Amino acid sequence: MSATTEKFFAELDRRGGERLLRKTSGTIRFDLEHEGRTDHWLVTVVNGEVRVSREDREADTVVRTDLEFFERMARGEAKPLSAWLRNDITSEGKFRFLVLLERFFPASPGARHPRTLSRVDRGPA
Repeated sequence: MSATTEKFFAELDRRGGERLLRKTSGTIRFDLEHEGRTDHWLVTVVNGEVRVSREDREADTVVRTDLEFFERMARGEAKPLSAWLRNDITSEGKFRFLVLLERFFPASPGARHPRTLSRVDRGPA
């Protein structure tokens, strides 16, 4: 398993509660294919509390991709919904959890929040 993937899931597990997900509960299993085998990561969200394990069990949504592409998402170089539309990742189950993935992955390198950008354009307050 790659260091990028391990780090991504470890950080996700350490986050604990996600304020924007506090009304959300469900499971997402990631099936990451590489070198002729598949690694499984299970993300469980219960009222916004996020936990990660290596369980291979049923989930509300199953996301499949190769490890190399997943690492691009983990670095912010690709976004889950765009990847799904391009068929770089596939999913089974409840679509709403695929939409929630956007909250788990980092922003693109060099991206800035629009409010921060507008403050810079206006100069000091």
